[in-house]
Amino acid sequence: MTDSPTHPPAGSPRMDPKLLDLLVCPLTKGRLDYDPVAQELISRGARLAYPIRDGIPIMLPDEARVLTEEQVLQSPRPDR
Repeated sequence: MTDSPTHPPAGSPRMDPKLLDLLVCPLTKGRLDYDPVAQELISRGARLAYPIRDGIPIMLPDEARVLTEEQVLQSPRPDR
């Protein structure tokens, strides 16, 4: 299988679905969407993308990337 916008690069760590069900945004306490390509957890409510490094979600707002309005409005990925 080749890498594409809907599939993570070969060898990328996958997010444990059970862990993803337990995690919430530390600011809004809302749902997070997993972006396997960017290796981020997306909080649309907080407009932040929390990085995943070496398979570990970094749930610190200071470490998160701020999302643009366009990115916030994008439909969630089906990887949840």
